[in-house]
Amino acid sequence: METAEIEAIVEGRHRDAFGVLGPHQTGELCEIRAWLPHASQAFCLTSNEATPMERVHPAGFFVATFPHRPASYRLRIQLDSRESLDFEDPYRFPPLLTSFELYLHGEGTNYESYRTLGAQVALCEGVQGVRFAVWAPNAALVSVAGDFNDWDRTRHPMRLREGGVWEIFVPGLSEGAHYKYSLLSSSGWEQLRSDPYGFFAEVPPKTASIVWGLSNHTWGDQAWMTARGQHYWLREPVAIYEVHLESWMRGPGNEWLTYRDLAHRLVEYARQMGFTHLELMPVMEHPFSGSWGYQVTGYYAPTSRFGTPDDFRYFVDCCHQAGVGVILDWVPAHFPRDAHALWRFDGTALYEHEDPRQGEHRDWGTLIFNYGRNEVRTFLLSNALYWLREFHIDGLRVDAVASMLYLDYSRRPGEWVPNRYGGRENLEAIDFLRRFNELAHLEPGAVTVAEESTSWPGVSRPVYLDGLGFTMKWNMGWMHDMFDYFSKEPVYRKYHQQNITFSMLYAFSENFILPVSHDEVVHLKRSLVSKMPGDEWQRFANARAFLAYMYGHPGKKLLFMGCEIGQTGEWNHAAGLPWYLLSYDYHAKLQRMVK
Repeated sequence: METAEIEAIVEGRHRDAFGVLGPHQTGELCEIRAWLPHASQAFCLTSNEATPMERVHPAGFFVATFPHRPASYRLRIQLDSRESLDFEDPYRFPPLLTSFELYLHGEGTNYESYRTLGAQVALCEGVQGVRFAVWAPNAALVSVAGDFNDWDRTRHPMRLREGGVWEIFVPGLSEGAHYKYSLLSSSGWEQLRSDPYGFFAEVPPKTASIVWGLSNHTWGDQAWMTARGQHYWLREPVAIYEVHLESWMRGPGNEWLTYRDLAHRLVEYARQMGFTHLELMPVMEHPFSGSWGYQVTGYYAPTSRFGTPDDFRYFVDCCHQAGVGVILDWVPAHFPRDAHALWRFDGTALYEHEDPRQGEHRDWGTLIFNYGRNEVRTFLLSNALYWLREFHIDGLRVDAVASMLYLDYSRRPGEWVPNRYGGRENLEAIDFLRRFNELAHLEPGAVTVAEESTSWPGVSRPVYLDGLGFTMKWNMGWMHDMFDYFSKEPVYRKYHQQNITFSMLYAFSENFILPVSHDEVVHLKRSLVSKMPGDEWQRFANARAFLAYMYGHPGKKLLFMGCEIGQTGEWNHAAGLPWYLLSYDYHAKLQRMVK
């Protein structure tokens, strides 16, 4: 073994640590090598015999020599405090990922890639630990750092496998360990990153991932799941209550309610109000509450603001046992530039496009996924199935579909790149959406919903009929026409009757949902009641007339929280709804009408 290789290990820049550390045959002898910078002394334990290891580098590189390779061994170190620790050597374990799993990942057809990548609690050769795996094909070196190794990126460099996946099994770890990946590029760029496939994360503003099992929850919704597969939602009443969990209701001191609190308060409220479904604004981990969840950094992690992933499973379970379905807002259209997340993950444009004309949403300051890259497709498709399968979610509402379909979305001439036919349609995104819908509809009773604001044909037509394949689509045109109509004084409405009649010309061209969504009660657009003209009596009378027309109009219904109680101020994501308003007659009567 050359000195240069030892120096590379010590400095944390050796690309093949498994070629240096662990057991290695050298002629007729076997050397066991370990990088233990925190040890004053080290021993190799074999058959209850402690063989002293020689310190061959002052920083803490140790070697023990044996006449033959031990069948198994452990390491013992003595710290400067004279405390002794015994543990397994991670560099004696073989690769755990199969070549077939890695092939499917590279092909873009591993639709449960969350079982392959990320941090998985595993058993290897009878030893309990955690298998870490991350896709970073352009990194010169990837290592895992965490609270188990003092966040020292040199201690656990990973093994490079096929397709640019890095892997290591760290024995002795269990649920609750905090970690990040340290990525080093060939140019010397270095960054600590959260796990793209992490199941749990620290409460923001902290950003470390947390090892968590795929599920520790015992489900009690078997009756719901069985019946769901027999429902044909297009022929049944659907009334959706759109909710932002952080601001539906607050506890003492304006503190957040937990998933388990919401499982009883929110679910019972929705049931009593007669809503068939809850639609949750994104619960995936996001660092900035002001994004309302739409700038996701942890696609596989329910936000830890309100509890653990199993607490969220408990919430969904309670919804189902109460007869209430759960739809999640899902955001595959874009992701933020936060340095700990997906942005230039391995030092290159990995999840996004390199060309800003293809890879940026300048209006939102976010980046666009590269839907033509197999590994990115499998990341997103697996994510959709992850929520449907592992959390029993009943449907996914896809945000900002129009921004995915058009290459020139919100761009001036010269700011976008045409497709291979010279058109403005994003062919890779279209193919991705169709495949997403095909896979989602394989889950019995699952629905998909598009927030699509253009006249793109066949959004809710099946893929086999050349549609995009969504179950339903938001009717944004109806929403804007109706708000425009009702905002006018009654004396002028006779000149704008087309606003309430035009929607019937296309009401059956798609499977529509009539939305009164969160976007319409913020940013100076005013609350539902405050959009109406006149004095208090007239505003509430108009609101009741609006809702009565909405519930009588063809299409499923969606109402944002607070609209049903006549909230007068705009929605504030940093505070709970003004429930005290229900002590006033107008507000209580409006709530009873919605009920």
